[in-house]
Amino acid sequence: MKRPSPKKPATNRLAVRDAGATKLRILAAARVEFADHGYMGARVDRIARTARANKRLLYYYIGNKEALYLATLERAYADIRSAERELRVEELEPLAAIERLARFTWAYFNANPSFMALLNTENLHRARHLVKSRQIPDMNSTVVAIVGRILAKGARQGVVRPGIDPLQLYISIASLCFFYLSNIHTLSVVFARDLKARRALDRRIEHVVALVLRGIAATPGRGPRLDKKAAL
Repeated sequence: MKRPSPKKPATNRLAVRDAGATKLRILAAARVEFADHGYMGARVDRIARTARANKRLLYYYIGNKEALYLATLERAYADIRSAERELRVEELEPLAAIERLARFTWAYFNANPSFMALLNTENLHRARHLVKSRQIPDMNSTVVAIVGRILAKGARQGVVRPGIDPLQLYISIASLCFFYLSNIHTLSVVFARDLKARRALDRRIEHVVALVLRGIAATPGRGPRLDKKAAL
């Protein structure tokens, strides 16, 4: 009698899904831990507990503390780059596209203080972890390329000054948003003004948008009028 051939083991899709979900929980927990405590103060034990994963699984899926920190940074950058792509700014007119990018950057930093905290931490370490990433350069060059195409289109249409460096423009937009928010507590004390108030935050982004658009416009003064009430 012919014996039935043994069945091939089926792919355990549930295990794969569980592994993916566990890794996402670990990275989410790591983001909070590193943002709150910095690299030196962060504890793998706390990350594992928060992620509901034991340390052996954590090391298996990602690696040691340094590897986990780098993976957290890479995920943080991937998140903002993904959100930027969803803006579809290249479908807009050039000035409107840059305005949308500026408003998005402001809103993203406001909604994700952990991202700013991670950047501050890595700058304290002089980017010694980030420089080891193979993903970061390509990941972040995309947004600069998009800004470059928008500026080139605007220059052809005669609405944007030619010769603007897209990297410098992107850094300027990020800086105008980042500095205010990352230093908001000290600035509020130094200038004796509640810069955390909703009205102050609204004024800031209107100021940033007007400053950026007037700075890149081909015609001096072109761009939205800055309401005197909204000026800081």
